[in-house]
Amino acid sequence: MRYEGAIYRPPSEAGSFILQVTIGCSHNRCTFCISFLEKKFRERQLEEIFADIDEISSGYPGIERVFLADGNAMVMATDKLLKILEKLYKSFPALQRVGLYATPQDLLHKSPEELVQLQKAGLGIVYLGVETGNNELLAWIRKDVTRDQIAEAGIKAREAGLTLSVTIINGLGGLEKMAVHAADTASLLNEIDPHYVGLLTLMVVDGTAMARKVARGEFKLPTPLEILDEIKMMVEGLEVSNCVFRANHASNYLPLKGTLPGDKQKIIATLDTMLRDRDVGRLRPEYLRGL
Repeated sequence: MRYEGAIYRPPSEAGSFILQVTIGCSHNRCTFCISFLEKKFRERQLEEIFADIDEISSGYPGIERVFLADGNAMVMATDKLLKILEKLYKSFPALQRVGLYATPQDLLHKSPEELVQLQKAGLGIVYLGVETGNNELLAWIRKDVTRDQIAEAGIKAREAGLTLSVTIINGLGGLEKMAVHAADTASLLNEIDPHYVGLLTLMVVDGTAMARKVARGEFKLPTPLEILDEIKMMVEGLEVSNCVFRANHASNYLPLKGTLPGDKQKIIATLDTMLRDRDVGRLRPEYLRGL
């Protein structure tokens, strides 16, 4: 089994077989992200991918979930992805779901028919990096898409029958744009109506464009309690139909979970209590936070 560089996957894929089908991220421009800076993007050859599948299936034929790494495997041609899915389901008789990361551009570049093909072939879940619903912030972090394009991409995935999990980064607007980040992101999520929402909290890492902005005084990080206030504003604005809500990533100061809209008031009450008591001792300390 061959892996190249550090491997990243969603928290929900902790028990999955991680199959590296691409190296790095085809976009790799976001100002906050250091995950793939050391990698030059390329797709692996099918022969290499199939060899890894054969190796793992010979020893672990009962695998039920597979995650296709790296940063945005959805960028691959549909025909190639279909061949990988076919090989996976033939090799693992108990396989229930295959997931991958996608950029909004990846979804926009595929036709509705292609996405339906992938869903019928066994692509079960797509993890979409939304980050924010504010157009100014999207431009600032070099996401290279607009709010409306992200909405189109997310809705397109849902209409194809794919399970959609989106990620948001709290703190991305700093102190100055905390309120608009929360409000515009809630509005975007309401329009997409994803199956899952995962919150991350911004970590400024040396070597990124974001770190250089902080060093120049162009960006002021919110405090942990200010982050919780931003999350509360965001949750208050959410009007989704049936969404699993999680803030269980290692970057988060306070673990939160629930299903919206049913648990909305419970989540808000938890945040209210923390903001009222200001007990920072209950929050994850900086040295335990991670990417």
